[in-house]
Amino acid sequence: MDRRLEQLKEWVESQVEGISSIQPASEDASFRRYFRIRFLDQGREQTAIVMDAPPEKEDSAPFIAIAGVLRQCGINAPQLFAVDLDRGFLLLSDLGILSYLDQLNDGSVGSLYGDALDALLTMQTEWPTEQQLPPYDRLLLLQEMESFPQWYLGEHRKISPSLDRREMLNRQFALLADSALGQPQVVVHRDYHSRNLMVVDGDNPGVIDFQDAVWGPVTYDLVSLLRDCYIDWPRDRVEGWAESYFNRLVENQLVDSDWPQFLRWFDWMGVQRHLKAIGIFSRLNYRDGKPGYLDDIPRTMDYVVEVTARYPELEPLNELTRSLR
Repeated sequence: MDRRLEQLKEWVESQVEGISSIQPASEDASFRRYFRIRFLDQGREQTAIVMDAPPEKEDSAPFIAIAGVLRQCGINAPQLFAVDLDRGFLLLSDLGILSYLDQLNDGSVGSLYGDALDALLTMQTEWPTEQQLPPYDRLLLLQEMESFPQWYLGEHRKISPSLDRREMLNRQFALLADSALGQPQVVVHRDYHSRNLMVVDGDNPGVIDFQDAVWGPVTYDLVSLLRDCYIDWPRDRVEGWAESYFNRLVENQLVDSDWPQFLRWFDWMGVQRHLKAIGIFSRLNYRDGKPGYLDDIPRTMDYVVEVTARYPELEPLNELTRSLR
């Protein structure tokens, strides 16, 4: 047993009586770990989640603040029972073991995505404007896309871009950033996909992994959900869901564009996100020793190739990514 786990066990036992077990629950793409505890409460077995977030590597304060606001908005985010910020330990309500990724299929997707889109609209319409979030600004958008040449091209494919190719990427990245910044700005979960949405019996979905939320493009979370790096759906179905959600945004006066403009925002936002994701999946392997995410690169690259083929402005990026498949 590692030293932090010993400390975490001592801490949670000081918070909860009658613990019968503590077992790994999940890991994510950060330095956080999660454990599920089982304990007796008034003679009934209950569960809770303990987050281990080393404070020198993970700042838990945003998680705590954002969880509170999400719950105020009516989103089923974890409830906090106890916090030790100095050591990076949090005791949370348990949203279960079934993620959307575990349960999505042709029969369930309509209902599950319906719930997820309802929750997304609630977030975007109910987030209090006085609860400020970091801006999803040009610097951050460009920094994220830089993971693609650095970690995917450089580390994974061992390609050192020529000066011409590097300049081409800079121009393409600038176009994608311009598109993102030109959209209406709302709260952005930033990882609103099938691994971070939990299937629960009431108030579905349970929403987790929101600590990196920012104030940014209205299509970002929508494309995270509908063009998920871990599961894909036919293009016409995705665009049907997206258009239906666009109509709801118009009704709620969050956007005043037409559908073709919104679809272009949606498409280009996906390219930005997927370039970032491809770089991150590579980084998780080479820097963090988590090779499993490499299996998700082909699907994610297919999104980039498919979408960039529709827009002449993105032809240079399409040519490059087609050559990499």
